Amino acid sequence: MKSKIIVVGLVFLTATEVRCSAQLSLRGQLRVRSEFRDGYGTLETAGSQPSMVISQRARLTFGYRSSRVVFQATVQDVRDWGADASTIDNADGARLGVHEAWAELILANSADSSFTPSAMQYLSCRIGRQELVYDDQRLLGNLDWLQQARRHDAVVWKAVLHDWRADLGLAFNQNTDAVNYNGTYYTPDNVPAFVKDNKGDLAPAPAGFVPLVNGAGFSAPGGKPLLATVPGTNGASQDYKSMQFLYVAKQFHRVRLSGLLLADEFGRYGLDSVRNIAGKDTGYIYGWHFNRAGVNARITGGLYLTADLDRAQHWRLATGAYYQAGRNPAGSRLGAYTSTVSLSYSRGIFSYTAGWDYVSGNNAYSASTSDHRFDPLYGTPHKFWGYMDYFYAGSGSAPGGLSNPFLKGKYNSSGGRFAVELSYHYFASAAEQKDQKGSALSKYLGSEADLIANYNLNGCTTVELGLCGLAATPAMEYAKGISGPARLRSGWVYLQLNIQPDFLKR
Repeated sequence: MKSKIIVVGLVFLTATEVRCSAQLSLRGQLRVRSEFRDGYGTLETAGSQPSMVISQRARLTFGYRSSRVVFQATVQDVRDWGADASTIDNADGARLGVHEAWAELILANSADSSFTPSAMQYLSCRIGRQELVYDDQRLLGNLDWLQQARRHDAVVWKAVLHDWRADLGLAFNQNTDAVNYNGTYYTPDNVPAFVKDNKGDLAPAPAGFVPLVNGAGFSAPGGKPLLATVPGTNGASQDYKSMQFLYVAKQFHRVRLSGLLLADEFGRYGLDSVRNIAGKDTGYIYGWHFNRAGVNARITGGLYLTADLDRAQHWRLATGAYYQAGRNPAGSRLGAYTSTVSLSYSRGIFSYTAGWDYVSGNNAYSASTSDHRFDPLYGTPHKFWGYMDYFYAGSGSAPGGLSNPFLKGKYNSSGGRFAVELSYHYFASAAEQKDQKGSALSKYLGSEADLIANYNLNGCTTVELGLCGLAATPAMEYAKGISGPARLRSGWVYLQLNIQPDFLKR
């Protein structure tokens, strides 16, 4: 026992000594969230009962920094409480994964005299599994609200010259390195194990097939699947085969302007249906067969601007616009856009924001064969379109797009220990829609109010409480792809405990 104590002590002293010279870091996180769901993400159908779930994320992040190399690795375990039996066997799945594992090679750094003088103030190459977070995270973000979060396997070149910054990123995905794997076809992840057919019967997902989201009862007249049920946006049901992006930003006194140009390519799909026989029912599962030759390339580009409108930085403007062209993952021609504008005022312990987000969609009365529904790529939708995640999150997107004026007010206590935010969202379709009978639908989808309170228990522990409610209209049923009557009042409550210790902090 004594020898073990000595060994542990030597390891601790060594780690402390190395930390002083090489800047080691070791951080942890345990985030537990309990949720009461009564219409979270989508409307509940008549007769549905509220549900409750407790989930947790456990992380351990190791970092190393020297003058030439920055290294970071994050091991992450995500699970719902009770998803595993108290004693598990080898047949039970594991949820332990590597969220980040990257190294950044520093090639030039004007702040370090040990480097040879260079035209660049800073130049590096970060390679490996990493988060991509840019601007307000509208198109590229870490989606930290989701317990699993978001990361990419990529290489990113980073350059800084005076007030200019430029990042060039490249990614290429493949399922296997087996020697007998033919070609470079890419099978998307996140394909559900089971799916409902158009009669509502549950069946295993067909092999080599991406089912339509919530396929039960979603066939339009003539047996064709509704546009609302194409694979979800924001990387929810498929990943890209390859991706390239260029991000450039420039600071002009109190104004910051940035531009993003991103191309992502997807393996080609073929729209198909698979028959499913369940007892006396014969239904069909709609979706796409993948692993067709070639790719569908999509290009997204635009600008984002933030400006402090006064010297005291009380007033702040944020605005941006992006356009999508090429082909969507399903192969249709794209012509879509999004825009955002917000004005914020903060003084002392109070801040206020008024804004409007617009995301284009498809007009149900248009004969156009192009897709005008903008996909917000790989961002953090939970930040923008209501905390109940009705739009552009894992629950999919509305076919008519979204028009979302919003108001927010926030209070921060003088010591920074307590904060509360109240927000309001007005949801409407950006384009005209009609129901399955051909009747015009109201553009107004509903309104959401969110009340979020945070309290810092200590330097590494935060408690967060959320109370959210949504009042919808019948048009929301069609926007969410619900064929039967649904309850138009939804509620969601969550309580979250977030503990983030820094193990080497003195």
